[in-house]
Amino acid sequence: MLSSFVPGFLLSLSLILAIGAQNAFVLRQGLRREHVFWVCLTCGVSDALLIAAGVAGFGALAENVPWFEPVMRYGGAAFLVVYGWRNALSAWRGGEVLQTEGRVPATLSKTLMMLLALTFLNPHVYLDTLVLLGTISAQYENRLAFGAGAVLASLSFFFALGYGARLLEPIFAKPLSWRVLDAIIALTMWLIAASLLLH
Repeated sequence: MLSSFVPGFLLSLSLILAIGAQNAFVLRQGLRREHVFWVCLTCGVSDALLIAAGVAGFGALAENVPWFEPVMRYGGAAFLVVYGWRNALSAWRGGEVLQTEGRVPATLSKTLMMLLALTFLNPHVYLDTLVLLGTISAQYENRLAFGAGAVLASLSFFFALGYGARLLEPIFAKPLSWRVLDAIIALTMWLIAASLLLH
């Protein structure tokens, strides 16, 4: 079992370590201490569903539906461009500091809707979970253990990121840090969108 569980855990962890739309959103929510548990849980459950589908063999189905890839690619790119633009405006305007007093947080439903859009409108999540993890899991005798390892890695990472973000509070007490973070997020979103369009 461990010979399948550990590779699943390590591969999944390596795929989600790179900063992306989900990670940037979780980091921001963790810094603001807004709906952290539900954001982390939603990320983990979303990944778990996609990983389970990939291990069950749905990656091949996704590859054989001709309209799936272009719709996800162009729709995802458009969404990431707009999301990046919002962060670029925040970086340009500045003025945000890590201050919870007197600040009205976004509602839980609005926060989760944005998170689900960032998750499921990003074609990379399907390539990583349905196709890559699904394909590699077929090489292991215990695909269930491989999938369980991948799911545990995802849950562990998102909860560590969401709750570990508070360790960065002294840095993000300064407005300049938020401007830098917003600029990095905007550039990341645009780079992902460009990679989708130029692929």
